[in-house]
Amino acid sequence: MTTPSALEQPTGVPMPRRLAARLVLLPALVLGLLPPRRIRTVLGLLRRGAAPATAAQAQKARDAMCAASLSCAGPKGCLPRSLGAALLCRLGGTWPTWCTGVRIVPPFTAHAWIEAEGRPVGEGVPDGYFARLMAVAPLPRPTKR
Repeated sequence: MTTPSALEQPTGVPMPRRLAARLVLLPALVLGLLPPRRIRTVLGLLRRGAAPATAAQAQKARDAMCAASLSCAGPKGCLPRSLGAALLCRLGGTWPTWCTGVRIVPPFTAHAWIEAEGRPVGEGVPDGYFARLMAVAPLPRPTKR
């Protein structure tokens, strides 16, 4: 999967956050080897009990993944970057919307990203730039009566 990438590694990511990103990097890489149906199943289980991530929380997780791994920061690192960012958010008790899809303008390349508050996080593209093929959104919070 390709297209927009983190063209440079973010600076200012605290060491504990970088270490947490390194912790989730291997599971993200292994998860990326699974068929899409299995990825969706695993992420569907992991999102349980998590609050929806804010845009700031999701951006911090994405930045940490890019700071922890050059492969995640590169143009072909979208799948491990998005999976790692989702897992990193989950460690903090939140869940972004994890998405895969394609660009809607030629060339139609595959891409994986995270969204929060209804918008792609850190992609630098306008809304509607990608067409979703699969998404794992946070579960609705039960209302108290």
